[in-house]
This record gives sequence, C-alpha cells and structure tokens, in this order.
Amino acid sequence: MDSVIIRSLEPSDNRDWLRLWSEYLAFYEATRPPSVYESTWRRLLIKDEFEPKCLLAFVQGKAVGLAHYLYHRSCWSVSNSCYLQDLFTDPVARGKGIGAALIEAIREEAARIGVINVYWMTQETNATARRLYDRVARKTGFIEYDLT
Repeated sequence: MDSVIIRSLEPSDNRDWLRLWSEYLAFYEATRPPSVYESTWRRLLIKDEFEPKCLLAFVQGKAVGLAHYLYHRSCWSVSNSCYLQDLFTDPVARGKGIGAALIEAIREEAARIGVINVYWMTQETNATARRLYDRVARKTGFIEYDLT
C-alpha cells in the first residue's frame, strides 16, 4: 500500500475539501446551501479550542479522505471530549486503511492535549463503516435521538 499522509487542513486545500465533503454529503443523500459550505470552510480555518477541525488524508499527493472533529466540554469529566463528526474516504481508496489512519490521527492529537474520550456515531445501515468502527473502537450501546 502507498503511504498515507495525514495533515491538518490548509487554506490551499479548499478544492480538495469541497470535493470530499460534497461526496460525503451525497453518500448520506444530504444537501446543504452554499452558505453552510462557506461557513464551515471559514470555521475549519479558525485556530480556536472549540472550533471544528479537519484532517485530510493524502495518497501519492491526492486527497482521499477527510475527518471533521471538534472538542467540547463535558459534565462527566474535567478534560474535554472529542466528537468525530464526519469521516469520509474516497470510494477509490476504501479498504486501504485511510479511515483507520484518520481516526488514529485524531486519537493521537486528542491524547496529546489530554483528551481521552473520542467518540462518534454512524447510521445503523452503514455496514462498511461499522466494520471499521467495530475493529478500532468499542460500541457503547447508546441510541441517538434528536429534536428537529
């Protein structure tokens, strides 16, 4: 396998980020107005403890994966928690360890700043992602609810 380079998002990554995030949203049959894309892009570039962050994965210089995550306070711990909000691997690069490498990079970054709780959710029907998640993490048994 070609080596995977994981790094933080840079301003010059707009085109790669836009392509990957658009493909991620399409996978979930979701659409967002341009204002959400623009706002998300701006927020991802702000260096602040509680702003969302993004890692990109590259193979042979091509962006093949992204992860959006954010740190937040918790009433259950003195240290912050890390929520992995979005994880996506380009279909042509799936099965090559990109998703696992992105998760591990987030875990390592979180550990460096004293965050031990990294968590995420996925759709019950997302069998491909769940195979990875079952291998790298513990399923908590919690069920998500939301008010829309």
